[in-house]
Order: sequence, then structure tokens, then C-alpha cells
Amino acid sequence: MELKPAAFAYLAPSSVEEAVARLAEHGPEARVLAGGQSLVRLMNTRLSTPSVIIDINRIPELGTISVTDGVITVGAIVRQRSCEIDPRIAAGVPLFSEAGGHVAHVSVRQRGTVVGSVAFADPSAELPAALLALDGQVVVRSSSGERLVDADDFFVGPFRTSLADDELAVAVRIPGTRPERTGSAFVEVSRRHGDLPMCGVGSVLTLTPDGAVETARIALCAVDRRPVRARDAEASLLGAVPGTDRIAEAAALAAAAVEPIGDCHGSASFRRHLAGVLTRRSLQTAVTRAGQENPDAR
Repeated sequence: MELKPAAFAYLAPSSVEEAVARLAEHGPEARVLAGGQSLVRLMNTRLSTPSVIIDINRIPELGTISVTDGVITVGAIVRQRSCEIDPRIAAGVPLFSEAGGHVAHVSVRQRGTVVGSVAFADPSAELPAALLALDGQVVVRSSSGERLVDADDFFVGPFRTSLADDELAVAVRIPGTRPERTGSAFVEVSRRHGDLPMCGVGSVLTLTPDGAVETARIALCAVDRRPVRARDAEASLLGAVPGTDRIAEAAALAAAAVEPIGDCHGSASFRRHLAGVLTRRSLQTAVTRAGQENPDAR
């Protein structure tokens, strides 16, 4: 097996405008380098052989985290570890911080980027699922302008997104969750610490003053061809007090909706089983964090 990449041209633009111009020039032959934790590995094994690498690490505007009107924007070269420990993200979208802590190891997160993980679109990755659970968006730039893409429209298949060849994902936007009566949780099972999960689930619940579910969002990774929302499970919770039976029903709906693919790490049936178990655990923790005691214990 080859352990070094094929020859390529290296470009290091200093602005977003220059980067998208180079993408327009080279099209499908180019790949964007930010953290490189996935791309370099694929290039070293020659599973990816781009003829042009566009390194965006010298574009200062892509290295910031900002908060405007409660919406958190994370630039394309912000490292995963920076997001994980940023107090604004921990306060505004704690699910994203929690999911980030499950990604690989700290040494990887110190180099890997949030937007890079989202754009790579590994169906087993935690951050794309967290972005989906939080109703996030991807900010996309090309030489013809900028567009916002909802996370649910951005992921289209295994390692495939709706990005065109001349488009650059410059940031992700995450609306902050309402702190009152809102709880979230990200849980997963992997064979070893730092491995990609066999299943991961992120849940966000907001309760009414009476303890019923006002809003519910559930997203899963590693159990389908892309990160997926469990919309039937979400709908089953709305307006109901989330007791043990109601959560079990939602978990069963989530498991029924996914289409896992078996591999050497776990069969399809085992991953489906995990989807149900982890959805239940995630929802139970989210309810507790929303400040709601178990109604079945009253």
C-alpha cells in the first residue's frame, strides 16, 4: 500500500475570494485543505488523488467564532478543540460541545476543523449529526456569491454533500438553544475510546412550564447512509409529558426509521438495536437536563 500522496500542485490563497476563484479554475481536480485529518490520510493511501490542493489556513476571516443575535458562527479553519472548550458554545449550544468531546482524541481535535468534518460528511461522524440536531446551516461561497444550506439539505449520502465543485464551505451557523427548560444530550457507543461510533444520538428537548414537550430534535449517526433526523420520533413526543413509556415509543420509532449497513464493527441489526437504546438514553438525559423530574416517579 502506498504511504505517500501522488504529486499535486499546492495553492495557499490569502482570501476567500482567491480561494473560490482557484476552485472555479480547477473544479473537481481540486481539494480543500483545512485541518487535513481526513484528507491527508486518504491522500497518503491514494484513495484520493487530487491534482491541486487549496490550503485555506492563511485566510484569517475563516478562523473566528462569533455570536450574533444568539446565532453562533464557526469559521472554516476553527479547530474542533477550540469549539469544544469555547464558553459561548458550551452556554449557547451545549450539545455541540458534548458531541465534539466524543471525536477521536484531543490531539486530533486540536488540528481537525469543525467545518472540515461537516464537509467531509462521514455518516459516522459526530459533528454532522450534532449540527443536524441543532437545525444548523452551512455557509457556502463561490465566485457567484453566498448561500445558506440547511444541514438536512447539505448531507446527501456517504461522504457526499450538496457542495458544487466550485463552492467552499466557509462556516457553519448554529442557532442557540433557549436556556429555560431546554436540555440536550449526545451519547454514543464505539468499540474503543476515540473510534468512530457504531451509533451516536443527539437530542434537544424544550419543555413547557407544565412539563410537556414543546420542541424535540433527534439526530443519529453511523446508522444510515448520512446523518439522519428521527422525525417520526420527534413528532411522537410533541405535546406529551416525556415519561418512560413515551420515551420508549420515540426510541422504537427512531430505530425503525434508520437503514444501517453492517460491517466488521457491527451488524445492521445490532446498529439498529443501538439506535433505539441510545435514543432512549439521550432523551432521558435531555429531559433531566431540562430540569424535569421523571414523571413516572411522582
